[in-house]
Amino acid sequence: MKKIKKALISVSDKSNLKSLLKILKKNKIEIISSGGTYKEIIKLGFDCLEVSKYTGFPEIMDGRVKTLHPKIHAGILVNRKKKSHLRDLKKNKFHEIDLVIVNFYPFEETLNLKNHKKIIENIDIGGPTMVRAAAKNYIDVTVITNSKQYRELISELTKNKGSTSLFFRQKMSSEAFAETGYYDSVISNYFNIKTNNKFPNKKLIYGNLIEKLRYGENPHQIAGIYSNQNNLGLKKLNGKQLSYNNYNDIFSALLISKSLPNNTGVVIVKHANPCGVSSNKDKIKSYQLALECDPVSAFGGIVCCNFKINKKLAIELNKQFFEVIIGKGIDRVALKLLSKKKNLRIIDSINLRSNELYNIISNFDTLLLQSLDNKVFAKKDFHVVSKKKPGTKMLKDLIFAFNVCRYVKSNAIVLTSEDSTIGIGSGQPSRLDSCKIAIEKMKKFYNSKNKDQILAASDAFFPFVDGIETLVQAGVSAVIQPSGSIRDKEIIKFADQTDTILVFSKTRHFRH
Repeated sequence: MKKIKKALISVSDKSNLKSLLKILKKNKIEIISSGGTYKEIIKLGFDCLEVSKYTGFPEIMDGRVKTLHPKIHAGILVNRKKKSHLRDLKKNKFHEIDLVIVNFYPFEETLNLKNHKKIIENIDIGGPTMVRAAAKNYIDVTVITNSKQYRELISELTKNKGSTSLFFRQKMSSEAFAETGYYDSVISNYFNIKTNNKFPNKKLIYGNLIEKLRYGENPHQIAGIYSNQNNLGLKKLNGKQLSYNNYNDIFSALLISKSLPNNTGVVIVKHANPCGVSSNKDKIKSYQLALECDPVSAFGGIVCCNFKINKKLAIELNKQFFEVIIGKGIDRVALKLLSKKKNLRIIDSINLRSNELYNIISNFDTLLLQSLDNKVFAKKDFHVVSKKKPGTKMLKDLIFAFNVCRYVKSNAIVLTSEDSTIGIGSGQPSRLDSCKIAIEKMKKFYNSKNKDQILAASDAFFPFVDGIETLVQAGVSAVIQPSGSIRDKEIIKFADQTDTILVFSKTRHFRH
């Protein structure tokens, strides 16, 4: 056990200080502090010695230099078992500092200000320096970097009568180095963005633990979810704890939903693949059309709406079994109706924000990074290569199909009608097999009466004519696909022979 006699406190987050100060006072621990923290401690009615008086050196350069002083850092770094260290301490009339409680300037929060000068001033220097010193010297020094740790510290001091255990100090040291690492990562990322340095020589991936999950994809795997924000912006309003698989499907659904016209889009996802998508202007119809695409696969899936869920839609949703329902807002009556299913996870995504820049895959202690496939399509991105030309509406519908197709696991084929999917073939090694699966789904669930023509989208080019031939034989009247096959001319020829509209995209959308 290590008895604490002197503590240094310098915090930007001044919440929950009073309970901490009470336990320090009870154990007769002397407090040193600076700036706003010193004023707050005095305001709360506790004794405190200001850093400038302790060091005999004033704060200078608008507070940039205040704790960067040998009396502070020698007090933290001194090895209590080394006679030479103790002699140096005594010679210079320095004192041991046993407890360092520091959290940093709110650099991350200032990024929203878009004010470079203020952002730079919120890069903390003294705080991380003290924390790293204390964490290095955990044998003798306890370091606290977050107000959430106060409860643990209070418990430790109470249990051990003003002392801390080596295990506790070691644990806090680990968390302290993680805190400084995270802080530096955020700063590094800011400058990378500012200088458009997309692939720096050292890439730092950082995140806050949002939640430890029950398990991973399977029960024998452990799992957790991290975010480079303090929260996900997703609010769970009802239901059981979310699982790894739930989150994976939720992110897939949100990604597709965000790509659809706002206030119209409904996406149903199963195993990270869409099994129904619609952007019909009638919200109820949009949901119904998404469900009709593949109601069998939709069972136990996730439904995501990029609009507020109301009572009328909630009644429809309650007729089906879903694991998760996501709305961009959920009204009070709708929530009450949906919450009757106690295990149903209900998520409000209205506060979802994303600054995501990369897709990341990790295997064998390596990171595989790529920029996002988030291209916004326009007419100029497509080239009509068939003799028969699409009208404005059909081209818009083809773009909708191609947009959905990018979110389907490759090889991917999407069949659509009336701003809605009617058949999806996904994840097959053979594109022809994906065609057959999409057609099979369409034949099983699609009622073509009084509906528009059938359109098809492919995430990559057809390597042979057999793929587009199979689609046309099934009733497809227009196809959109990337170009690039050595048989593109054969495919164009087939389209012209069968009076099929064929549109080439300049963009491929593999999704492995």
